[in-house]
Order: sequence, then C-alpha cells, then structure tokens
Amino acid sequence: MTTAPVLLATSHGTSDPAGQRAVLALVDAVAAAAPHLTVRGGYVDVQSPDVPSCLRAIAAESRPSDTGPTDSGPADGADRPVVIVPLLLSAGYHVRVDLAEAADDAGQPVRVTGALGPDWRLARILADRLHEVGLRPDDTVVLAAAGSTDADAVADCHAMGDRLAAVLGRPVTVGFISAAQPRLAAAVLAARAAAPVRVVVATYLLAPGYFAGLAERCGADVVSRPLLVDGEAPPRELVDVVIDLYSSSARLELALAGLPWSFSRGRTD
Repeated sequence: MTTAPVLLATSHGTSDPAGQRAVLALVDAVAAAAPHLTVRGGYVDVQSPDVPSCLRAIAAESRPSDTGPTDSGPADGADRPVVIVPLLLSAGYHVRVDLAEAADDAGQPVRVTGALGPDWRLARILADRLHEVGLRPDDTVVLAAAGSTDADAVADCHAMGDRLAAVLGRPVTVGFISAAQPRLAAAVLAARAAAPVRVVVATYLLAPGYFAGLAERCGADVVSRPLLVDGEAPPRELVDVVIDLYSSSARLELALAGLPWSFSRGRTD
C-alpha cells in the first residue's frame, strides 16, 4: 500500500488565543475531512512547533522503532514525503523563502504548495461574512488585506478583490494593513470621499489576531469577521481549499516517485 504524504498545515502563528483556537480548529477540520491522511500543524512564526521541528518529528516517526532521532537529521530510510500547505492567504516571504528553505533543508521529500488565495471559494466566504454584518446594496466595500513587500503577494490580494467584486456584483477596492499601499485607513477615507454611503470592510485575514484588531479600528462603518471565527466550525469551502492544494501536490510527488495515487474525501455531511 502506498503511504500518502503527510499534510503539514502551516500557519503564521499568533499570540491571540482566539486566533490560535480558530486555526487549530481548521487543522482539526482538515483531519476530520480526510481521516485516512496524516495531518500535522506547524507555524512559521510566533508559535511552536516551527516547520523544521515538525519535519524532524515526522522523519523520526518514519524510522524503525529501534532507530532514534539524531541531531544530524533523519536516518536512512526515513523518507516519508511531506506536503506543506501554507495556511496563508497570499504567497509572500514566508511561502517563497521560509517554507522553501525549510523544504530544501529537510532530510525527506518535501513540497510546498501555493498559498490559500486567491481562490473563488475564499471570495464566497468573504461575501458570506459581509452579509452576516448586514451588507446593503449601496454600501462601498473595501477589502482589508494584511499586506506584503512581495509584489506577487500584493497582486494576489488585488486578484482577491476582483473575485469578491464579481461575487458581490459591485466594485471592491483593496487596502493594506501593513507593508503595501494604499493603507487600509487611507482606502477607507478615499471610499468615504467618493460617495456619501457606508463604507464596509471585508476582512481578508485568516483568523482573529493583531491585524484583525487593526482592521476593526480602520475607520469604516462596518467591519466583517475574518475567514475563521473562534468557536465556530471552519467554513467547509476553506477546508476544501486546503485539501485540494495538498491533493494536487501529493499526486505530483508520488507520480515523480513512480507510485500510484488515490485520494477520496471523507464524508461531508
């Protein structure tokens, strides 16, 4: 029987307890949706275990029982592949550098998928969050993104704005909480100056935390909740995004190794 690669769901990390719980709930939901897979969680910053520690632990689990871990890395034969799925909304520095370097340095086959976004399913979740807070037909919508110094990550955020605009059937501008322009507060001010209507912010952040708090204080009339909400089940479409990213990469990994690949989701009802 072919052993499927381990799914290592890797989030940024946060010191906010609500954000921590919300992300853990997403990892648990992914594991529940694909019970035949080995699912692990890790972090690129703030929390532990970090990705190198996770990879070493996975390698150690793959060793024969009489072969313990060593400081020099995994023993011969400890080569169970790993697919890292970044629980990040755009492919910035953490995806292109931190996770890529961790994969290169690992002692087992490791692939890093793309980020969660842009994706039409995320746009639908954002639209649902806006409708939760009572979006009106004449409201102006601003997408609040974390921001990045990576131009491709910024472009990803604008692509999400375009997708949300298509789902809502109205224009959507984008504002960034850090690193990129325009800043969120400036985007809200510009929207307010352009039309005498409410300005509603769609929070394009994964979970509660420091940036979500900044979004709430950006000066908009209404601010939606992040994609994940503490105490609520993660949106099924978000779980599907994670599994689909894993599935595509795992299929490639096993194909390159000349091994068969079969994947079926768990029950969704």
